Amino acid sequence: MIEEFDLVVVGSGPAGAAFAREYLEHRSDDRVLMLERGPQTTTVPGESVRNLPAEVRGEAERRSQGPNADGHQAVSNDREKRPTARPGTFLVAPGRTDDPQQDMPGALATATVGGMGQHWTCACPTPGEAELPSQVPRDEIEELLARGRELLHVTQEAFADTAVRSAVERELGAVFNDGRPADRRVQAMPLAAFPTASGRPRWSGTNVVLGPLIDDDAAPAGFELRAETVVRRVLRADDGDVRGVEIEDRRTGTVQEIAARQVVVAADSFGTPQVLWASGIRPRALGHYLNDQPQIMCSVYLKPEIARAEKEDGGHAASEREAMTGVSWIPFWGPEYPYHGQIMQRDAAPMVVGDVVSDEKHPIVGLGCFATKDIRFEDRVEFSDDEVDFFGMPAPTIHYSLTERDRATIARGIEIVSGLVERMGTPVPGGAPRLVPAGSSIHYQGSVRMGASDDGTSVCDPWGRVWGVPGLFVAGNGVIPTPTASNPTLLSVSLAVRAARAAAGA
Repeated sequence: MIEEFDLVVVGSGPAGAAFAREYLEHRSDDRVLMLERGPQTTTVPGESVRNLPAEVRGEAERRSQGPNADGHQAVSNDREKRPTARPGTFLVAPGRTDDPQQDMPGALATATVGGMGQHWTCACPTPGEAELPSQVPRDEIEELLARGRELLHVTQEAFADTAVRSAVERELGAVFNDGRPADRRVQAMPLAAFPTASGRPRWSGTNVVLGPLIDDDAAPAGFELRAETVVRRVLRADDGDVRGVEIEDRRTGTVQEIAARQVVVAADSFGTPQVLWASGIRPRALGHYLNDQPQIMCSVYLKPEIARAEKEDGGHAASEREAMTGVSWIPFWGPEYPYHGQIMQRDAAPMVVGDVVSDEKHPIVGLGCFATKDIRFEDRVEFSDDEVDFFGMPAPTIHYSLTERDRATIARGIEIVSGLVERMGTPVPGGAPRLVPAGSSIHYQGSVRMGASDDGTSVCDPWGRVWGVPGLFVAGNGVIPTPTASNPTLLSVSLAVRAARAAAGA
């Protein structure tokens, strides 16, 4: 007997979770099935591994690594050399050349309940005006962003407003604040997190977005999350409408059909076009206009006068809570500043530089600068009709390179970051400003981009509805059509909310 659902959600990351949550807010009696190719690696589905004790975190990360889950393939926190996967991830398509900026050799994915929402840094900056898709009315996008912040639990108070952080932000503000409106000046980074008395935030994972859907006491009877299940293809009726999905249980190898009135594919910017391709749904733009954010990184010993910033009462930052600088934000301000900057204390940073040690006298911060990139049809991910990946799906090949304008933007970004290093302190050994391999941002976008019309330059409409396939939606970073520098999670979740409302008829 074929199981029947009103909605199938392919992927359990932040966008898929937001879609399911918002849909059931409007259609609470419907049956919704969420499918995830990876295992559940935390006790609470989708919880951030950054909240876990070190020994538990390591095991959760290992099990998330797909083809690397056996632990035999190297993973590393060091993205300075030839790319290897970071803990909890695996390489999407290892580079075919020695050029670190050709074909995204650093592109990563994960396979776990919660998706990249288990591993991300939780930065949720408000996008700049030029980063917002023009297809969504401005007043509506503001409401959607507010809903996205609510689902992710975004706050600027994750870390205490310490004297050290104030000193850092004063130094940055002296460089960037002039001429900017108040909301685009240097400030604390909006983070998806919960402040705690210890000063170390409790980080939001996809479990926070799912909220009541995974609450034993409040979960709707019609919601089910099924792990270790690969969606082989979306099924269509003779008239072209969606009728369900074909799935494979990775534990047993059992293949079956699931009936559904509607399907949303939210399986990241590589997995989503992969599922559509495997389903024979291949619009001209599928996988094209692939967008990354060139990333400049460095690590800096703070100057003593910043590191030992005096508190208002004349004392010094001594407690663990006071010593935490948290994450500061230099907002995107295009076209004058087509970058997004974040200054992170060591514990909040997504990478480690060699064996350098931070201590009270020599605190280290990471300076990260993401840049916009030219969006081009030729930057793309392609899929094979003959070869398969670890999950038995069409194998991906990435085609991606920088334009001359990209190189000029990056050169200017390195110059800006180098100036900040000189102002803030001195680079740690091996921590000088550098462009990391393409794909290292993990902020891939555009592969199933939205558009105003079905003209061959987009995969879906502004509500995430796939052109020409009634009942099929896409969600996630891949829907974003604009050149961006800001972390895309907040915008991605907000657009998923809009799509969910359309699916629910709200």
